[in-house]
Amino acid sequence: MDDRFAGWMAALEARHLAELTFPEVSRALRALSSAYVERRATLAQGAALDGAGKRAAFALFYGPLHYLLVRHIVSALPGATRAMDTLADLGCGTGASGAAWASAASAKASADRPKIVGIDRHPWAAAEAAATYRAFGLSATTRRGDIATAKLPRPAPIIAAFALNEMADAERDALLTRLVERGSAGDRVLIVEPIAGFVARWWDQWKKTVEAAGGRADEWRAHVELPAIVAKLDKAAGLNHRELTGRSFYIDIRN
Repeated sequence: MDDRFAGWMAALEARHLAELTFPEVSRALRALSSAYVERRATLAQGAALDGAGKRAAFALFYGPLHYLLVRHIVSALPGATRAMDTLADLGCGTGASGAAWASAASAKASADRPKIVGIDRHPWAAAEAAATYRAFGLSATTRRGDIATAKLPRPAPIIAAFALNEMADAERDALLTRLVERGSAGDRVLIVEPIAGFVARWWDQWKKTVEAAGGRADEWRAHVELPAIVAKLDKAAGLNHRELTGRSFYIDIRN
């Protein structure tokens, strides 16, 4: 990865390990991983970010993984990295996924870096995303909001990464309808979710809708070199991310 990614990782490690020890963060990562797999119903109530340890684990571990996977995806999708003026990052979390797409687009197109509008319901996430966007030299506006009903900039590409699976069915279906409509109107739309079937049981149903709108569905497996702190946490928590996986919907009727 480039110097901005390395600088972002160094800042993450310095900030999130300033008041927590590595064992504390690795224990929190185990708890966070368990919540994602075994206690998914708690995620909608903010369980993933309900303590300093979990927030540090989310930022230091899952943030970089999301960045690396999304960067891999947008680099492989035809037309995804062409220049953009504004990018809407829905359920932005730490801002890693939006930063990955925006920085890939500006690097590929040798264009000005796009402005990002990051939206998340959690105040910590909005603040963390702002720090991430700054680290990558991206102009951004972050705001707290419910992505199910938030007003979105237009025209603008839209990314919703690892966010829709935490929504209630009716809210998610309404948002997906809006996103497919935006894609059909000419905006690039990228939705990324974990590959595990139990996480997004709605995937196959919406795959038909996305493909009917001119989009595509893909599954991804990427072998990447993990940053040192991520690899250390991965091992300490008994996880294995030597291969990153995910699946995506992508609509780009202009390509």
